[in-house]
Amino acid sequence: MAILAQAPRPKLMTFTAPCTAALAAAIAFVVGNAFGTPLVGLAIGAVFGFILAALLGQFAVPRTMGRTATIAFVAVAGFSVGALGGAVAGALLGAVISWFSYWLHTGAYRRAVPVYYTAAQTLWYNTFLFICGLVFFFLIAPLLPVIWLSFNAQDFFTFTPEMLSFDPAGYSLKHYRDFLGTDEWMVPLKNSLIIAPIATLISVTLGTLAAIGLSQSHVPFRQAIMAIMISPMIVPLIISATGMFFFYAPLGNWLEANLGLNQSFVGYVKVILAHSVLGVPFVIITVTATLVGFDNSLTRAAANMGANPVTTFFRVQMPLILPGVISGGLFAFITSFDEVVVVLFVGSAQQQTLPWQMFTGLREQISPTILAAATILVTFSILLLTTVELLRRRSERLRGLSPS
Repeated sequence: MAILAQAPRPKLMTFTAPCTAALAAAIAFVVGNAFGTPLVGLAIGAVFGFILAALLGQFAVPRTMGRTATIAFVAVAGFSVGALGGAVAGALLGAVISWFSYWLHTGAYRRAVPVYYTAAQTLWYNTFLFICGLVFFFLIAPLLPVIWLSFNAQDFFTFTPEMLSFDPAGYSLKHYRDFLGTDEWMVPLKNSLIIAPIATLISVTLGTLAAIGLSQSHVPFRQAIMAIMISPMIVPLIISATGMFFFYAPLGNWLEANLGLNQSFVGYVKVILAHSVLGVPFVIITVTATLVGFDNSLTRAAANMGANPVTTFFRVQMPLILPGVISGGLFAFITSFDEVVVVLFVGSAQQQTLPWQMFTGLREQISPTILAAATILVTFSILLLTTVELLRRRSERLRGLSPS
C-alpha cells in the first residue's frame, strides 16, 4: 500500500496565487472573447485570481466562508453585465476559482499521490486528471445547448435574449407538445418501439449463443469466427448498409412473391434483421467478457447431477452471466433505436423510425421539435447506460470484485 503525502502547504505568493491567477485569466479570456475584449478579460482575470488567492490564504479565511463570499461577489459582477444569466455564470465561475484556490493552498492536490512523488510526477498526475475531465466535458458539452434550446419559446434554433436572461417568457414546452401530440412524430416513435425490442431479442439470443460457443477452447477457428461476428461494429456503417440493401432487397421480393406476405410486414422484417446484425457484436463482446470469470466446473457439476445441457444453461450458467446479457441487450437496443443509415437503405416510408424523422426534419424543415426529440433520446440513453453501469457493479460484486 502506498504511503500518502501529508499534504504540505505550498507557498502562497509563489505557487498558489500565480496558479489561481492563471486559471482565472484563462476563464476570463474566454468570457472576454464573447464580449469582444479578450485581452481585457485576460488582465482582469489574472489580477482577480491573484488577489483572491492572496486574501483567502493570507487571512486564513475558512473554506465555506471564502467560497460563499467569492461566489456571491462574482455572481453580482455577472449580474451587472448579463442580468440573471450573467449571475448564474458568475456563480459557477466563482465556485470553480475558489475551489481551485483552496485545493492548491491546502495541499489537497498531493493527497492522492504517494509521498515520494516528485513535483513533476505530481504535476503529471493532476494534469492527467485534468485531461480526462476535459475530454469528458467536450463529450458532454455539445448536448447541453441542444437540451437548453429544446425549451425555447420561439420557432428557431437560436438563444433568445429572454433565454439568456432566464426570463420565463423565453421558455416553453410547446416543442414537447408538438412531439407528443402529432402523428408526424408519434408514428416514427411507434415504429422505433416496435423494431428495437424485436431486434434486441434476436441479437441477445444469437449473440449469447455465439459467445458461449466461442468461449469453448475446442472450437476450431474461433478467433477468425469472432472477428467475423464483430465485423459489423468495425466496418463503416455506410458499407454495411449498402451490403444489407443488396442482400435484403431480393429477400424481400422473394417473400412477397412466394409467401404472399404484405409489403409493409416484409419491410419491418428486413429492418429488424438488419438491426439484429448490428446488435449482435455488442452482445458477443459483453457476454464474452462475463464468461471470462465463469467457473466451468459448475456446468460439469450440474451435468454430473444429471442435468441436461438446456437445464444447465438456464439454471446454472444464465443466472451468472445475466448481467452481461442484459448489458449487451441494452447496447443492442440503443444501437437499433438510434440507427438511421441502415433504415434509409433497407426500410421504406412505412418503417420510418424516430432518427429517420429527425434526419428528414433537419434536411427538409428546420423545426425545434427535433431538439425535443433529441432531448428525449438523450434522456432515454442516459437511463439505459445508468442501468448498464449498475449491472456492471452488481456483476463485479457477485464475482467477488470491488466495483471500480
